[in-house]
Amino acid sequence: MGSAPPLLTILLMAVSGWVHRRQLTVIEFLQVENRLLKERMRGKRIRFTDAERALLARKAKVVGRKALLDLGTLVTPDTLMRWHRRLVAEKWNFTHRRGPGRPGIMREIADLVVRMAQENRGWGYTRIQGALGNLHHKVARGTVANVLKRNGIEPAPERGKRTAWSTFLKAHWKVLAASDFFSVEVWTARGLVTHYVLFVISVADRVVHIAGITTRPDEAWMLQVARNLIDEESGALASKRYLIVDRDTKYTQRFRTLVEESGLDVIRLPPMSPNLNAYAERFVRSIKEESLGRMIFVGQASLRRAIGEYMAHYHEERNRQGLNNTLIRAKPRDAANDALIHRRQRLGGMLNYYYRAAA
Repeated sequence: MGSAPPLLTILLMAVSGWVHRRQLTVIEFLQVENRLLKERMRGKRIRFTDAERALLARKAKVVGRKALLDLGTLVTPDTLMRWHRRLVAEKWNFTHRRGPGRPGIMREIADLVVRMAQENRGWGYTRIQGALGNLHHKVARGTVANVLKRNGIEPAPERGKRTAWSTFLKAHWKVLAASDFFSVEVWTARGLVTHYVLFVISVADRVVHIAGITTRPDEAWMLQVARNLIDEESGALASKRYLIVDRDTKYTQRFRTLVEESGLDVIRLPPMSPNLNAYAERFVRSIKEESLGRMIFVGQASLRRAIGEYMAHYHEERNRQGLNNTLIRAKPRDAANDALIHRRQRLGGMLNYYYRAAA
């Protein structure tokens, strides 16, 4: 009769049985979780990085194909095995020992090449190469050509024929004005009626002039507005040289001819290019978001009053981020720094301005 098993053996068997049951429970949970996840992502493809594929392939090889089939993995066992074969093959093709090849041009120098070409539209490859040499950068002419080609920049002869829009704006900053319309719905005896507001903005100082408000912006009305704008004494365009307009049919040929006869050049923007009239577009957004878009108008008089209040706030009380966060028309400060602070409200408190009252 054999002796009874030692207590330690019995304890180890009990622990092993518990660990085995625990592993089966975990595996069962993972199988259910994988099945639910696969059902949820049916028809969708999961993309793994090369590092993730290598990690899964190494782990899959240890688990084995049969066990993988039982687990119901997200990636099929055949795919995991193929990844592992590729991982083994890469071990012997010595790709990890290969150097980067011929060194590419440094990103800093490449950016400098692009910057020089954009800021100097008449500079060719050799000229840019020489300018880089002045900065102690030795770059081949062909490399300069490749960098510009890669960034979609044309050679100097073609590039020099065109002037960038930003360059044109900066060169004519103080004599440049832009015009645009915005519409507002107004309640009248006939119901809702669309009112059109025409304005002109001076690009340099952002001063805006409301040229007119009408429900019928026909050619007769536009011609009268043009006469007011080009008036030598009080016209908003009296000191300007260029007027930017879009392709709106309200800017008729007769309107443009009348403006040009006063000595201005009318620049018509390409179709569907609001970004080229950004200053006018930004004003429309400001006046609508800050006042008009939050109000209901009954009659044209209420609209004119609201626009008048906003224009006073816009020019005298609203800081312009594009002008170093200052006021367009700053008033002299007579009050001491310790004077009481007051709030000026417009349009029922929609527009506020804070100031110190003079003693």
